[in-house]
Amino acid sequence: MRFASYSFEPLADHDRASFCCGISELDDYLRQQASQDARRKVAAPFVMVDSARRILGYYTLSAYAIRVTELPLERARKLPKYPLIPATLIGRLAVSRDHHGLKLGRLLLMDALYRSWKGSIEVASVGIVAEAWDEAARNFYLHHEFTPLAEQPRKLFLAIETAQKAFR
Repeated sequence: MRFASYSFEPLADHDRASFCCGISELDDYLRQQASQDARRKVAAPFVMVDSARRILGYYTLSAYAIRVTELPLERARKLPKYPLIPATLIGRLAVSRDHHGLKLGRLLLMDALYRSWKGSIEVASVGIVAEAWDEAARNFYLHHEFTPLAEQPRKLFLAIETAQKAFR
């Protein structure tokens, strides 16, 4: 997917060392763990780059299973009573500190939602779960129509149909 002078790519030989979002766990993950997770198929990291291929932000997607009882009641009622239901996890999402305030987080989220929706056509997923690292991230997801999970307030849920409507 491409927006203006930004593009989204799977993490490859990008310069990860210069990325800094200001949250050490997210910075360290990109620098030290993301490529290993990609090779091991634990997470799929995607980067947002500018025309010089500098990383402006990144996110990760993974398969995830969620208990129906954790979902909002109106959503849970529509699903079979299986112990676990398939979903897609946005485990990490970060924007470079130098680019805060430019709404790049929203673009990263839109790309993640688009990939999640497209993937659900071939591999079932009832929705997207986002893991909020702090209160600011939690508010970001709430602003974008995610709903907190009942037993895990730092994890939020968005039905796949909501993402589908955005891209049709």
